[in-house]
Amino acid sequence: MYHVFYSDGDEKKISWVIQTKDSTVKQNREHADIYKDKVTSLQSKYIALHVGLFWGIGILIIKNEDVIKIKLDEKIMYDHFISNSKIEDEFIEKRMRFIRQLIEQKKLKIEFEIIDKDNNLARKSINAKELKTKNG
Repeated sequence: MYHVFYSDGDEKKISWVIQTKDSTVKQNREHADIYKDKVTSLQSKYIALHVGLFWGIGILIIKNEDVIKIKLDEKIMYDHFISNSKIEDEFIEKRMRFIRQLIEQKKLKIEFEIIDKDNNLARKSINAKELKTKNG
């Protein structure tokens, strides 16, 4: 199956959106206390991508060998994934290992696309006043 995946995060919360042919699932979470107000926005974006992928696999939206187009609004993240370069941030590198492990274990076929922040569907959820979850 083919999916489009958006994610976003800030110092307080994370959000992700998974689109498939027939549905769009939106999820928001406040950071766990160990991360809330202790991570940068960039670190939070990696957390959102990791948690969102893990969640999507866990509830069986994303299955083995699915194709996922991950839309990123941070060039540094896009470059990190495309070139497999290192970032001088141990926290981010650890998230990157977890993300790559999920991709490898589930044999996911991943495409990356850089997008404008205004086109990030998960960003709209991050900026909402209340945190809600919506499956629809």
